[in-house]
Amino acid sequence: MFHRAPPGARHRINQGGPGFNMARYTGPVCRLCRREKVKLFLKGDRCMSRKCAIDRNNTPPGQHGQARQRKISGYGQQLREKQKVRRTYGILERQFRRTFTTAAKRAGKTSDNFLQLLESRLDNVIYRLGFADSRSQARQLVTHGHFNINGRKTDIPSYIVKPGDQIVVRDHSKNNEYFKTRALLLTQKAVPGWLRLDIAGLAGQVLTPPSRQDFEAPFNEALVVEYYQR
Repeated sequence: MFHRAPPGARHRINQGGPGFNMARYTGPVCRLCRREKVKLFLKGDRCMSRKCAIDRNNTPPGQHGQARQRKISGYGQQLREKQKVRRTYGILERQFRRTFTTAAKRAGKTSDNFLQLLESRLDNVIYRLGFADSRSQARQLVTHGHFNINGRKTDIPSYIVKPGDQIVVRDHSKNNEYFKTRALLLTQKAVPGWLRLDIAGLAGQVLTPPSRQDFEAPFNEALVVEYYQR
């Protein structure tokens, strides 16, 4: 007698088992950093403290995490770099691949185009401006409709900003206790050179397209290109 698997069981297995809710990972994000053996800064200031999981236990998660690691193949290295970038920006695989396809169609170096598109996402810009401690928190703020772009409410985290765009906290959100506290913290945040921050107005502006030199990323984007072009 055959028994039908419960709804979603196969999907959970394909997405990685425990910790995956439908298509999005909902488990402890520190496990992702340990899996990639590098800080992905998924928990904001905690990643810079002594509580960081990488600093306390820099071994892959699971019962075999401390076992001797086998030599990784070329494909394995490409896969790990792809996962590292995707998890850093918190993007699902289908959208991540679409972003790469768009980058490949643009003139210029694909790896540079790819990083430029990832950095130009609205949720990432909100994080870079200091309005959130992590990209996941920035994504939540955007989804809840706390920001205007060029005077229009925008609640799409994947929205690609362009030079000249003005990102402003909406008037009704400025009275929110979160943004009142955030205004005091913004003085301690460093903003990349392609962005401008107006602390008093709780606003930011995109000055130029982001380039590879504007930020330090813990990954080799060339391997991601090789992964998708194999």
